[in-house]
Order: sequence, then C-alpha cells, then structure tokens
Amino acid sequence: MSNALKNIAFTVLLGLGAAIAAAPSGYALDNVTYGTNWLAQAEHGGFYQAIADGTYEKYGLDVSIVQGGPNAANSALLISGKIDFYMGGPQGEITAVEQGIPLVDVAAIFQKDPHVLIAHPDAGVETFEDLAKLKTLFLSKDGYLTYFEWMKANYKGFKDEQYKPYNFNPAPFIADKESAQQGYLTSEPYEIQKQTGWEPKLFLLADNGYTPYSTMITTTQTMIDKKPDVVQRFVDASIEGWYNYLYGDNSKANELIKKDNPEMTDGQIAYSIAKMKEFGIVESGEALDKGIGCITDAHYKKFFEGMVGIKIFKADTDYTKAFTTKFVCKGSGMALKK
Repeated sequence: MSNALKNIAFTVLLGLGAAIAAAPSGYALDNVTYGTNWLAQAEHGGFYQAIADGTYEKYGLDVSIVQGGPNAANSALLISGKIDFYMGGPQGEITAVEQGIPLVDVAAIFQKDPHVLIAHPDAGVETFEDLAKLKTLFLSKDGYLTYFEWMKANYKGFKDEQYKPYNFNPAPFIADKESAQQGYLTSEPYEIQKQTGWEPKLFLLADNGYTPYSTMITTTQTMIDKKPDVVQRFVDASIEGWYNYLYGDNSKANELIKKDNPEMTDGQIAYSIAKMKEFGIVESGEALDKGIGCITDAHYKKFFEGMVGIKIFKADTDYTKAFTTKFVCKGSGMALKK
C-alpha cells in the first residue's frame, strides 16, 4: 500500500473513532429493571433522581423502576429473572440462603431500618424502655414475630399481653393514650400529626439496637457472575442519585415519584426527606466515611446473630452468602455532597 493510501486509511479510521466517541450515550445502553418494595415515595428518591437527572444514562444504563405495592411480587420476579435488581433486606436474603435461593445484597442504601414505635407526647414515655410500661402495642404480624421478639429478649418488661394487631390505621392508637404503635419513621408520624395536631414521640428501633440494613440493592448470584460490570455501574449510579436527591435539586425526581404514585404529596415528600436526614437513615455508621450504600460484614453479622438469638435464623446458616462488599464502601459519589 502506498503512503498516500495509508494516510487516507488512517484518516478514515480516525474519523470513525471520532464518530463512535461522539455517538449519543443511548446508543449502547444496557437495559436494567429495579423492583421497589412499595409504591413510589421519597424513600425511593435516589433511584428516581438517577433517572431524572441522567445519571443512569451517564453510566450506560437505561433503568426502569417497577413499583412495588399491595399486589406486587417483585421479589419473586427477581428470583425468576424477570427483573435485574430488587429493593430487598437482610432478613429476606438470609432466609433465601436457608432455602438455597442465591439472592445477594450488593448495596445498603439505608444504614438504619426506618421502623419506629410511636407514642403519645404526654404519656410519660421518654425512653425506649418506657414503652414496656404501656398497656398496648399495635404491631403488624411481621413486627410481632421479629422485632417484638427481639425487644422481649433485650429489654425488660415487654410482654405478649401488650400485643394487638396493627391494621395500618392510626385511629386506635390516637384514641388510646396508653398505647404505642409501629410505623415507618418517614410515613405514619406525618399522618398522625396531620390528624391530631400534636407531634408524636418517635423511638427508632435502629437507635436502640435493632440493626438490619434496609432498602437494599439486591440481585442474583447469576447476575453478579455474568454481568459484574452492569452491577457495579448500577450501584455507583444509584449512589450518585442518592447524593443528588438529598443534597441537590430533586424536583424532577419528585415529579416522577408523583407520576408513578399520584397519591403522594409534596408535604409528605418534604417530611420524609427531613426525617431521613435527621435520623441518619441513609448516612450514618460506615456510610459517613465510605459512602452511601456501604455494607460491612460486622454490621450484617450483628443483625444475623441477633436474629439467631430469637430463633429467626439457624445458627449454622452461612449468612455471608446473603451479601457482598465488593461493589460498595469505595466513597462513590461523596464529592457530590454539598
């Protein structure tokens, strides 16, 4: 080949390379689906933020959020391979390990589980231990079988006679000053305050020793083995989304949330964000130094051992199969915090 032809060929190759580099990022986006555990809300805000502000696209991802809700079965969709990621939690994943189902937590967006016990402001309940003096505790069946068992094992005075079923209606609690009810830090207290005009007392279980992570990014071992790069990009982009949601302009994300869940209000969203920040739901513990989403063996192990103590899990279960730390604790997105 003559030098002239070589120069022409080189010029053509340079042009092709420039064209490929300039191609829109959507040209080769990987499609990803993330199933949430409930209807759209501020507690899912970072994921909506990463869609709204283009963070997922920047990471080469086209992400669709599949809402959870009363009739949703997103955990089953993950197991069957119909979605790529799910908003799981340690109890579900450790249970899956015991059942031989290879589900793995790859990031912990909530360092603290947001479950609270809610008391009247003038009932003489000043500490978590004081809740044991109350006549009634309104708890869901799941709460009764898990954290109430943990409460009885770790604090004096709690007893089965206090238990009454919680039917997700605050009216019985509001009417009974000698009662407390379970709730989600970011949800039920807002509704109670709206209905009564008084601010309830809140006792976050996570601040009193009940230590599960929450709002996880959970996937399958197959996904980790076959598409580790997609897993890493989804985790990193979601973490950036959470920093931007908490500390940047989240208005577009909130519009997407309200589009998916028309019953959601601006007031509820603002309350939820404020409570997540006040109580360190997203940023506390290891996440303060190593970034949102951080998972550690020590944290996971503490929860596992606590649940073994109340016979939720078998002592010989290999809880380490329920999570991996390889995708998190790298400080991703921390520079975005303002």
